[in-house]
Amino acid sequence: MEWVLADALLSQSRDPRVLLGALCRGEASAERVETLRFLLQRLEDEEARGGGGAGALPEAAHEVAAGYLVPLLRGLPGRLMGGADTGPPARQRRRVLRAAGAALRSCARLAGGPQLAAALAEEALRDLLAARPAPGLEGACEAAVEVLAAVGPCLRPLEDAPLLERVAQAALALALGGDEAGPSEDAVALVAGRLLPALGQCGGAALRAVWGGLVAPGPPLGPGLVGPQLLVLSALAEKLLPEPGVDCAPVAREAGPDARRCWRFWRTVQAGLAWAEDALTRKRARYLLQRAVEVSAEQGADCACAPGEGTGPSLFWWSEKKKDELLKFWENYILIMETLEGNQIHVIKPVLPKLNNLFEYAVSEENGCWLFHPSWHLCIYKRMFESENKILTKEGVTHFLELYETRVLPFSPEFSEFIIGPLMDALSESSLYSRSPGQLIGSGSPLGLKLQKFLVTYISLLPEEIKSSFLLKFIQKMTSRHWCAIPILFLSKALASVPRCKALGVEGLLALRDVLQCTMITHQILLRGAAQCYLLQAAINLVDVEKVSLSDMATFLMSVRQEESLRRGTSLWTELCDWLCVHESCFRRNSPSSSVGLAETSSLNAYVKNLIHEYIKSPAWERGENCCMPDWFEAKLVAMMVLLAVDVEGMKSQYSEKRRTQNVLRIFLDPLLDALVKFGTNAYMPLLKTDRCLQLLLKLLHTCLLKGSGTQDVAQSFFPHTDEVSTLLQNFVMSTTESISEFILRRLTMNELSSVSDLDRCHLYLMVLTELINLHLKIGWKRGNPIWRVISPLINASIRHLQEMGSGQEPTLGTQIQRAVSMATLAKVCEAIDQKSELQPDSLDAGPMERFLSSLQLNQTLQKPLTEEDGSFSEESSSSQGWGKIVAQYIHDQWVCLSFLLKKYHTLIPTSEGEILEPVLPAVQMPVRTLQSALEALTILPSDQVLPVFHCMKILVPKLLTSCESLCIESFDMAWKIIASLSNTQLVFWPNLRAFVQFVFDPKVLTIAAKTKGQTYFKIKEIMYKIIEMSAMKTGVFNILISYCCQSWIVSASNVSQGSLSSANNYSELVLEACVFGTVFRRDQRLIQDIQTFVENLGHDCAANVVIENTKREDHYVRICAVKFLCLLDGSNMSHKLFIEDLAVKLLDKDELVSKSRTRYYVNSHQHRVKNRIWQTLLVLFPRFDQNFLNRIIDKIFQAGFINNQASIKYFIEWIIILILHKFPQFLPKFWDCFSYGEENLKTSICTFLSVLSHLDIITENIPEKKLILKQALIIVLHWCFNHNFSIRLYAMVALKKIWSMCKSLHIEELDALTSVIESSLDQVENMHGAGNAKKNWQRIQEHFFFATFHPLKDYCLETIFYVLPRLSGLVEDEWIAIDKFTRFTDIPLDTGFQWYLSPTQLCELTPSDWSQQDIGPHSGEADNQSEWADVQKKIIPWKNNAPDLDLELVFQDRAARLGKSISRLVVVASLIDKPTNLGGLCRTCEVFGASALVVSSLQCIRDKQFQHLSVSAEQWLPLVEVKPPQLIDYLQEKKAEGYTIVGVEQTARSVDLTQFCFPEKSLLLLGNEREGIPANLIQQLDVCVEIPQQGIIRSLNVHVSGALLIWEYTRQQLLRPRDAGS
Repeated sequence: MEWVLADALLSQSRDPRVLLGALCRGEASAERVETLRFLLQRLEDEEARGGGGAGALPEAAHEVAAGYLVPLLRGLPGRLMGGADTGPPARQRRRVLRAAGAALRSCARLAGGPQLAAALAEEALRDLLAARPAPGLEGACEAAVEVLAAVGPCLRPLEDAPLLERVAQAALALALGGDEAGPSEDAVALVAGRLLPALGQCGGAALRAVWGGLVAPGPPLGPGLVGPQLLVLSALAEKLLPEPGVDCAPVAREAGPDARRCWRFWRTVQAGLAWAEDALTRKRARYLLQRAVEVSAEQGADCACAPGEGTGPSLFWWSEKKKDELLKFWENYILIMETLEGNQIHVIKPVLPKLNNLFEYAVSEENGCWLFHPSWHLCIYKRMFESENKILTKEGVTHFLELYETRVLPFSPEFSEFIIGPLMDALSESSLYSRSPGQLIGSGSPLGLKLQKFLVTYISLLPEEIKSSFLLKFIQKMTSRHWCAIPILFLSKALASVPRCKALGVEGLLALRDVLQCTMITHQILLRGAAQCYLLQAAINLVDVEKVSLSDMATFLMSVRQEESLRRGTSLWTELCDWLCVHESCFRRNSPSSSVGLAETSSLNAYVKNLIHEYIKSPAWERGENCCMPDWFEAKLVAMMVLLAVDVEGMKSQYSEKRRTQNVLRIFLDPLLDALVKFGTNAYMPLLKTDRCLQLLLKLLHTCLLKGSGTQDVAQSFFPHTDEVSTLLQNFVMSTTESISEFILRRLTMNELSSVSDLDRCHLYLMVLTELINLHLKIGWKRGNPIWRVISPLINASIRHLQEMGSGQEPTLGTQIQRAVSMATLAKVCEAIDQKSELQPDSLDAGPMERFLSSLQLNQTLQKPLTEEDGSFSEESSSSQGWGKIVAQYIHDQWVCLSFLLKKYHTLIPTSEGEILEPVLPAVQMPVRTLQSALEALTILPSDQVLPVFHCMKILVPKLLTSCESLCIESFDMAWKIIASLSNTQLVFWPNLRAFVQFVFDPKVLTIAAKTKGQTYFKIKEIMYKIIEMSAMKTGVFNILISYCCQSWIVSASNVSQGSLSSANNYSELVLEACVFGTVFRRDQRLIQDIQTFVENLGHDCAANVVIENTKREDHYVRICAVKFLCLLDGSNMSHKLFIEDLAVKLLDKDELVSKSRTRYYVNSHQHRVKNRIWQTLLVLFPRFDQNFLNRIIDKIFQAGFINNQASIKYFIEWIIILILHKFPQFLPKFWDCFSYGEENLKTSICTFLSVLSHLDIITENIPEKKLILKQALIIVLHWCFNHNFSIRLYAMVALKKIWSMCKSLHIEELDALTSVIESSLDQVENMHGAGNAKKNWQRIQEHFFFATFHPLKDYCLETIFYVLPRLSGLVEDEWIAIDKFTRFTDIPLDTGFQWYLSPTQLCELTPSDWSQQDIGPHSGEADNQSEWADVQKKIIPWKNNAPDLDLELVFQDRAARLGKSISRLVVVASLIDKPTNLGGLCRTCEVFGASALVVSSLQCIRDKQFQHLSVSAEQWLPLVEVKPPQLIDYLQEKKAEGYTIVGVEQTARSVDLTQFCFPEKSLLLLGNEREGIPANLIQQLDVCVEIPQQGIIRSLNVHVSGALLIWEYTRQQLLRPRDAGS
């Protein structure tokens, strides 16, 4: 068509000037410029054939270029860039640019010399350099690139070499983004798609300049530069990697660069494969790799990449001798990389065996060295680790960790760097550590175990000179981020498993300490403690003691929390002592000017002795009485090292003299004891020295005296001398008691504490006093001991100070501090007296302290003192603690004292005001005023100080509930507000919640509220449900409530002669909610619980289990508490019996309510779990049901059997029916009635009752006359054996087999007539031929546990109910409650007469199975074990030579041709479709089947996320045309004129069946709107209507599906036509 137009113009005039001049006049439209291009190309063709005008043509071409085209290109951006780059103006501009550029190229060739091309190139290069840095000049830049691309091929390679180099350098800089702002994507695409390929044709200087810029030395490419680099390399691939099969002469080949020999080129390709985020960049990298392989295979010459970095094999090499192996390797490699793009695990998993083959190819069998560079394999793993699909990530990590299980790979630095980099980054994802399907809870993470094996194996294979640096980098990587608890736990465990080696020095120890500090941010205390244990074990195994000093080790040990892991008496402490014992003489010595200020020695004992000496010695610079108290760090360190040294000495002398331990301890503590003895007599001892001595004393006692869950028992097994050391230490401390107590008395009472920082000292003194009291109580309290002599003066002096300061004088800082100290002292003394009965006076008469405290004004605050007396006050208060905090502590201490008073004199509290005219103890005898003050205190105090107020309320509320109900309710509300606000504060929340529960749910309060049934009763119920609701968000809240209530009800029941449970009867909803309680956890919560169980199962091997007390806050313990409480109830006791029956009725009502709320529910859903828990509880209660009560509920139980239940619930219902009928055969008639419902009403629920009949031998066990029952059962079962439902027939046949065996054993003559029929039927079932499902299901149902192993009577125990049956019935592991949890939960005692906890049968040994489960077969796992699958799924890549998109701006037909893509003549019009999802799906379908264009109403739709999600980048490969719906008629008429047949997809009276319609080659498919179809005005434009034949009831298909069916039918017919023509 173009040539016809050009010939027509030339026929009008043979003078080119006239024609060209005419075309250059007028508006520069796209049509005009394209016509000019046609004409110039025609003239160029004639010139080549020698038919053009030699004189006039060059001059005319020069005029057109300089006078028209260049000004046009320069002015075009300004005229047409006003709009956005997506509308028609932008497309029009690009069309003009392309046509003008092509015309310019023809002008340069027609000009008769190189001068024009060079001049145009120089001018365009200047424009390009001027426009590139300036924002907003992208259009000018585009025009300059177009000119350079047009005239570049016309430049001379030799003469114009400098110009070509400058153009190439500018183009490369633009493509790679040399400036800070970076180029636009359009500019990069234009340069790479048009300019660089054009320069590549010039060869020589231009190509060398581009290649030199690409491979220039520099730092490694960042992620942002990889994409542009690969874009440029792809554009020049034909020059850098010539077309395979082209015979290149060696001389010619040497002139150009060979990318295969450059290591930087391959590093860029690898970066694209592994690190690129966008799929297009990765596609380009794969293309370059495949192109290089094909070039190498076609040329057949040996080739190797020059070494660039490190050692090992070349990044790429080729040998003709190993061509087959190399092709196989790279074919598998590219297949794997392409498959990973799919992100679909079912597609990728079959390809992974090929990854194993890559390693087999990559390692030489002769010398065990790498043949292929290992970085290629690591690119695959990196892609898997970066996948959005977490399953694929886990698969990749697992595969990598299994590398060394079956093979030994040569050492490679890249592997070490990869482990420390991408692998550890991937391992930071907690979800990777989940259990595999089928694993039991607490069995541990398979990936964690693989990580442990991998690390041990890999480090053992490392060269010795590399091992130390690798481990250091590994540990430092663990400090580089805030790890979650689970990953850091398993990394630490793997590190602790590494065999002992001298690998870490001081730097490694510091890195381990940093890791310990990272683990402190986690919230799971048990996981945190376990991680610390493993990290300490890693230090013991890996530290080179010759490189670290004892002080380095001591500082490191201080990072391990004693209250969570490293406690004396644990196995970890023993392991540490053993290690110190072996290596104590090997530690490095520090210089005398060490950080701790003492000379290091090689002996541990000498080090500790010097450490104590330096600690006790008062530093010369620490003078002054008002200095702050020293930090506790040094005291903790010294105490720990003292006890470690003593225990190490004890291990040495375990079988020799025992007095050695005493002597060593005495030597260590002599400086401390000497100082302590002088406390009482030396009034001038430096203050800081006394502080440090008392701190060390406390820390020694705390570290030595064992606390925690089971620490004492464990300690005895490791340290037989543990009690000896404790006793010695206590004796030493007792010898200093008198001196210390006199010192404390003086300091607390003689106005020596006068600054804000002294309040910390007061706290220290009171803690020491408490420890001394405990020591004296432990050895036996004696009146007149030093502590006893101190307490009375301490009380009197404190009272005196508090009384003197109420005189009304202006307060000073010193007086206010002394007042706070005195109140704190009284509070501590009250606490001690309250907790230790030995300290109580013989008489209960109110003494001076009681009278003073009772008359004290409650909530009295400390007025802020004047600052002029002590100018340091404001400074101190801001540095230590604010005055508000001091006041809060002061009020807190008042309520501690009042709590002591109320407990001591609770019998004196009246039930209302006004009974006592002159109260001796006002705070006790005026309870209303006291409770009002408590409410006021709750508004004043911070939440961490309200505990004593709650304790007072617990005593006051029961007394006032009847007379002052509104005040009590107000106290409930106020307290609950505090608890609700604390739900996220871990440390304060739990003790406050426990105190709140104890005063709101006090048995007396519950009893009084239940009697009156007033507002208090309903308020308590309201709070109860709020606590249950809160427990769904915070695990453990309900546990405290149910545990306290059940314990109090048990106590109250045992104290009353009749065992009354009247209070519990009114709150049975609490027990009901506890029986069905349990939240459905998120996956991450379930994972944390699973790992915690794993750590708990480690037992004493993990010291954290010994040190950290199990708080039993799991949801299971709520149900365990309720069940154990129910087990303690006595069915013969009337109040117990009423409670049980009320609870059972409510459970059945709850089951009915849950069933009605959702008739169909899924397995393991919340509804399923609640119903399961209901029937478990009913089974526990069943032994206490009598016949009268069962008469009331039997119908509900049978009715529950008719409901379509999940398997686990079905088994429980069947079980309880069997137990009822066995115990009370009177209910058999009601049971027979269940079979008389109509079959349509029963459906498959009849299987429940047939299952009960299969245990008829158990039911009739106690019935002497069985004949009538067997006859009735036989008649019923035979009826159901002929049911049309296969499952019902199976259940009936199982029951029939059991009943008939009973009949034969009893020789019932009345049934002889049925013998032949029944036995022939059973024989037929047993001997079914073939291997169909019927026979398999018959075998399975007979082997099913409920019919083959389960015994309803022998298996009746808690283990079967709560663990075995849920496990066998396929319930999720969250619902399995192991029996040891019942025994570990000691809040509720075991019932001595209740001996059915464990199952005596073999039921617990069975594995889960179901008779209806599909047969897996014995060879199901074979495919996974194959080294390589015979065939794998591979995504079709319709490219020729896998060439990526080199030129995004080519017209689509040209792009398709270059990509080897077949384009049909089908146009799909979707302008009437609204939804982005339908448009995205259609776009993908059209691209796959090669439609020529997709017409949409707006091109903006391609930016929609839903569109992109469905189209998966198809819009980049398919022409999209924008036609608005109002313009459709014109568009259709235009297409008709072009010869298209307009086909509509619509059901009309004259529609043609799709199967009968033959599509013309030029077809236009019009699709209708989703709701309205094709409008009537457009139906008239159709040439034919096609409808899809349907067989169903629904009238229409989705528009995308309809379009896809027609597009495929068109494609199918077009594919068949060549075959028909050929045949």
